[in-house]
Amino acid sequence: MNEKVGEVFAIAKDNQPVPGCTISKSVYDGGNAVVVFSLAAGTDISAEIFPYYKLILVAEGSLEVYGTDGFVRGLSAGDGILTPTDQPIGMRTADGAVYTEIEIHKEDTMNQAVHAGEVFKLAELVPYQDGKIVNMDVVHNDKMKFVVMAFDKGTALSEHAAPGEALIFALDGEGVIGYEGEDHPIKAGENFHFAKGGLHSVKATEKFKMALLLTLE
Repeated sequence: MNEKVGEVFAIAKDNQPVPGCTISKSVYDGGNAVVVFSLAAGTDISAEIFPYYKLILVAEGSLEVYGTDGFVRGLSAGDGILTPTDQPIGMRTADGAVYTEIEIHKEDTMNQAVHAGEVFKLAELVPYQDGKIVNMDVVHNDKMKFVVMAFDKGTALSEHAAPGEALIFALDGEGVIGYEGEDHPIKAGENFHFAKGGLHSVKATEKFKMALLLTLE
């Protein structure tokens, strides 16, 4: 993945819009491509037809996803949408927006909690439960998994290594990422990138929700 490894960062902060411009940054070029977009106020990406869905996660600002037959969905920071497929879909913003786009293929397994064309909040897909860690596979295939997790305060995942790269999206509350022997406090709106095989752990210092994109190619 084309992101810094082993330190907390923020996709929104690192990809601020440039006046009058739309900017794209490739984060991952595998079977489910990941791209970060920065749209300046008053800009748009023209509607085009794609043979796959796009999972859009807004990090900052406000965004309209639009298509044919009056299809318009408004999103703000923290919102997500799985775009419809096989019809023209575009993005536009009045005030500016930074968002991540993940390519989702029709054959990928999608959780029934998420429906194409409907706006949702990742942080609301899973509830907190006392003394427990709750997780939901949002979408997955043999090469990729996108998971949302809710940690009650004090719960933790012990140190382990993943068989691929992973990108964390902190959604709510606060936690600590342990990575290769160092602790990294993280809070909602921030991100973290694990290298393949990097030893890491997660502990909730307060109630904490995060999404995890794991690539296995």
